Amino acid sequence: MSALAYKKSGDSYSAVDWEFIARKAKSILIHGFVLALVAIMLLPIFYMVMMSFKTSTEISQNPLGLPSSLYWGNYMEALSSMGYIRSVVNSLGITVSVIAVVVLTGAMAAYPLARLNSRFSRIIVMIMALGLATPNFVTITPIYVIFRDLGLLDSYLGIVLAFSALKLPLAVFFYTGFIAAIPMELEEAARLDNCSNWQVFWHVIRPLLAPVTATLSLFVMLMVWNDFTYPLLLLTDKEKQTVMIAVYKFVGNTGIDPTKLFPAAVLGSLPLLVLFAIFQRRIMSGATAGAVK
Repeated sequence: MSALAYKKSGDSYSAVDWEFIARKAKSILIHGFVLALVAIMLLPIFYMVMMSFKTSTEISQNPLGLPSSLYWGNYMEALSSMGYIRSVVNSLGITVSVIAVVVLTGAMAAYPLARLNSRFSRIIVMIMALGLATPNFVTITPIYVIFRDLGLLDSYLGIVLAFSALKLPLAVFFYTGFIAAIPMELEEAARLDNCSNWQVFWHVIRPLLAPVTATLSLFVMLMVWNDFTYPLLLLTDKEKQTVMIAVYKFVGNTGIDPTKLFPAAVLGSLPLLVLFAIFQRRIMSGATAGAVK
């Protein structure tokens, strides 16, 4: 029974549901706390954008204040010096290629590992999991030497293969656990219709992988787009540099110029924000698609 109190209103009494009031107050406090956390997390982004529109004089005189006007000269200099459009196209092409390779090969490798319930398959999965714990700097030297001998340095194919090899353990780890939870009855029904193993995978298993594929693609996209070390070592041609390398070379490593640093940081993160804005519905729908197919 709800905790009710009665207050006198003229000659009658009205009920006050204190439990309802407590729930509403709790909800308001929780939402306020979440909004405060979001504001705190967005504050550095707001500061970065604000500083990118200020001149060097304004930054030195009032570093925490709002700009008196939107000064676009910083962005014009960054766009002309960075080769921005070319670097964005390079990063986008490399990222999409790596996602395609990792998703396809990871799913194909994880399917037999998930269905062959043997000690050997479990050992392979554990080895793949160990690949997730290997720091990038450990693999830099062997990858560089191998690619040098194969003639893959300073090539799009080389950087795509390097990133794909580094992210493949993550894909296998993701897909193995997900495929293991798919009922075997779906595959048995397909085999009754004379489907081969490849047809079972492509027509039955693959459509059900949409949720984990959406999550995996997000992880891979963030890691590849923001990676700095491998593009710096494997790509030496200026026409092939990624956004992160373009930002680094524009800002320089001898000093920090805020009029270069902040607009370069905004331009470096802007394509990812645009991609999330465009594909957010597909990403969210991918989290629930496939389960009922």
